[in-house]
Amino acid sequence: MNTAWSGTRAMTIASLAAAVLAPYAAQAAQPDDDPDKVARWLDFKEGTFKGRAIDPHGDAVIKFDAPARAADAAVVPIAVNARFPQTPTHYIRKLYLFIDENPEPYAGSFEFTPESGLATIETRVRVEDYTFMRVIAETNDGKLYSAIRFVKASGGCSAPADKDDDAAERAAGQVRIQAEGQAVAGKPELAQLMVRHPNRTGMAMNQVTRNYASAYFIRKVSVTYADKPVMTANVNFSISENPNFRFYFVPGGNGELKAHIEDTKNKQWDGAVAVSAQPAGAQASAMK
Repeated sequence: MNTAWSGTRAMTIASLAAAVLAPYAAQAAQPDDDPDKVARWLDFKEGTFKGRAIDPHGDAVIKFDAPARAADAAVVPIAVNARFPQTPTHYIRKLYLFIDENPEPYAGSFEFTPESGLATIETRVRVEDYTFMRVIAETNDGKLYSAIRFVKASGGCSAPADKDDDAAERAAGQVRIQAEGQAVAGKPELAQLMVRHPNRTGMAMNQVTRNYASAYFIRKVSVTYADKPVMTANVNFSISENPNFRFYFVPGGNGELKAHIEDTKNKQWDGAVAVSAQPAGAQASAMK
C-alpha cells in the first residue's frame, strides 16, 4: 500500500469522515469482541498483506504498550519496543499501526534499518472510539507478527479545536531533534523528534468560528544519521497535534542526526543535531 498521502486524498478522507463517524459510533468495540473479526481490519489485512500469514504471537517480537483507558483521547501515548536488536541479518523492517475505530483506521507505518539499532517507536495518537489498536511487525525475512491492545477512549479525532487555525498553521514547522544522554559509539542511542504542527483531522469544529478547518497534517518523516536511513514514518492525522517521536539510532564517532518533514500542503522542514559519540570503552573506563 502506498502510504504517501496526497493532498487530494487527505481532503477526501476528511470530507467523508463525519459521515463515517456516525454509523460506527453506535457500534463501539468492546474488550471481549473478537479482534480477528473486525471488518475494517479484515479489509485492510487482505488489501495490504494479500493472504500472507500473520503470527498472532507478536509479543515475542515486539512489546506494544498502550493505556487500557486514555486520560485524553486526543493524546494517547503508545510505545512499540523491539525484543531484539537490529542486525544486518535479522531486523524488523517495518511496523504498521492500525486503530480499528478511527475514521481512517490505518494510522501509518514506521520503517527501520540495521542502523536503527532497535526497531522502537514511541508517539502519541488520537483515538475516536473504544477500539482495538494493533501493530504488525514485518521482519526482513518477510514474516509478519501482530500485537493487539484494547483502548478505551473517545472523541480524539473530533474534539473541538480551541486554537486559532490560521495562527496554528503559521506557527507550524518548528523542528527539534536531539539525542538523549551521552552517545556511545556502536550502541543504540535514544533520540527524540518534536515538530510543531496542528495536525488537523478536518473533523474538529473551531469553537470561535464554528467552522471546520480542512485536514492538514504531517504525512512523512525521514530521519538519517551520517546520511544513512534510521527511521521513516508515513503517517496521517491519527498522530496527535505537535507530533513527537522517540526512536533509536546507532552513532559512530561523530555524525549528524537529521530529520526531514513533509506535510499535506507539500511544505517541508528540516532539523539536525551534531552527535559526538564517545568510544565504547571510554564509558567503562570512566566508571572504574
